[in-house]
Amino acid sequence: MTTETSADRVLYGCMGLGGSWDAEPLAAADIDAAEAAIQAALEIGITTFDHADIYRRGKAEAAFGEVLARTPGLRERVVLQTKCGIRQAEGDRPGIYDLRGDSILRRVEESLARLRTDVIDVLLLHRPDPLADPEDVAKALMSLHEQGLVRRFGVSNMSAAQIAQLQAHLGVPLVANQLEMSLHRRDWCEAGVLVNTAEAAAIGFPLGTIEHCRANGISLQAWGPLARGRFTGGQETPTERATAELVAALADEKGTTPETIVLWWLQRHPAGIAPVIGSAKPARIRACRDAAQRGPDLTHEEWYRLWITARGAALP
Repeated sequence: MTTETSADRVLYGCMGLGGSWDAEPLAAADIDAAEAAIQAALEIGITTFDHADIYRRGKAEAAFGEVLARTPGLRERVVLQTKCGIRQAEGDRPGIYDLRGDSILRRVEESLARLRTDVIDVLLLHRPDPLADPEDVAKALMSLHEQGLVRRFGVSNMSAAQIAQLQAHLGVPLVANQLEMSLHRRDWCEAGVLVNTAEAAAIGFPLGTIEHCRANGISLQAWGPLARGRFTGGQETPTERATAELVAALADEKGTTPETIVLWWLQRHPAGIAPVIGSAKPARIRACRDAAQRGPDLTHEEWYRLWITARGAALP
């Protein structure tokens, strides 16, 4: 079994697998499409696959499990990461967050069955639950760990304070924090730069979270790293168009793809950010090959040019 987790250079996000988001059953075509995406990811060197129990209402995990079942030896080549803690809306009941210990145990049991595996390599808590008791959460996680059902744990969309509170009750280290980070979603970077400026009031990202993760060996995973193709496909604003032109020029100069340049911008940060790419299209997955296979080829000045162009204003 491979043991790398968020230390992988690029992860594959499986939210696009499994067909529709409705209650329609998984179709054979959905499994075939999932297999094509998985094979494209493996082809460029990705071995960690990121799930959540809610993706396609469980069908993303189920499709992946079917691919594992039809591909002998594949489970031993990959790291499976999944998330729990969000309950989707059903009927008159709104969507809520649920990190009660018993709920965590049930969700993991369901994920294991859908993924057709006896162990999850990494389990992330998907969103903070204001009603969660950290002792109750930690008790559930340790039970899963002691039973051999989950190897490692992490969080998603959590601040330094929330991570520290959970870690205080947990007997194993948290290994990852997954956050929305991209050349478009830059508040994780700007929060530390805009301290003591008027612009700081508009930044909602919890200051110190990146630093806390780096200081405590918690790997940073970036969801939405390609920003829905803002800089590699369709642009909506003059700033986005200017950024896309710069991205394309750098890609041409370096003999790579625009997708790689956008991912390299994240990877060039010393926090060792690992992008989680989520396209289900094999061609777009393959466009990320250089980001998955080698370190970012961006100079200090090029990184800053991308940042300043994307923010549409000079630094303070």
